[in-house]
Amino acid sequence: MGSLNFSIVLDRWDMILQGMYLTMKLTVLATAGGFVLGTFCAIGKRGKNKWLKKICSIYIEAIRNTPLLVQIFLVYFGLSSIGLSLHAIAVSLIALTINVGAYSAEIMRAGFDSIEKGQLEAAETLGLSRRQIYWHVILKQALERVYPALTSQFVLLMLASSICSQISAEELTAVANFIQSDTYRPLETYIVIGGLYIFLSFLLRILFWVFGLMLFRRRRNLDALI
Repeated sequence: MGSLNFSIVLDRWDMILQGMYLTMKLTVLATAGGFVLGTFCAIGKRGKNKWLKKICSIYIEAIRNTPLLVQIFLVYFGLSSIGLSLHAIAVSLIALTINVGAYSAEIMRAGFDSIEKGQLEAAETLGLSRRQIYWHVILKQALERVYPALTSQFVLLMLASSICSQISAEELTAVANFIQSDTYRPLETYIVIGGLYIFLSFLLRILFWVFGLMLFRRRRNLDALI
């Protein structure tokens, strides 16, 4: 332990910051895209169109039962096989969005199913369309109920983005691989990188907590009354 030398790793702080930035960028963009994709899939899976339900179910089950690394390779080599050559970052973003979209779909579906039928019947009695019922009655309530599960899934997405280093996306793990091969200090390098992932995880949880306070003011007011 006395031979550990972190200074040689920390001297590459500019590379480390760039890797952290790209990791957070991929996480934020994939989180937003995956949430939208997952919400529409959850609605489609609960809809009356049989073909749409089957497509959504196949997508969800296929993604949830295959490794993220395999999905990244399928997107990477699949797009190149049809002549569409994209940057590794763009491929990573597509793969991460598709992956988290499937998990978000199941979480949102559970939230939709938790809404009392009486509210839906009341909305139908008022003459609201299906789109209006989802927008005004179901969506925010469902999101409020499953928000902790969603935020945990998005933090896991940030950690899973490390797999994107396998296609040379220069996120935090890819930077770590380069630094340890350049400095011959793998232990110090991965101790630093591991600590940074812990920091980013706590940072995301704090940001999601603050966002939840702003988004769900009704619950905050109810908690204050209780």
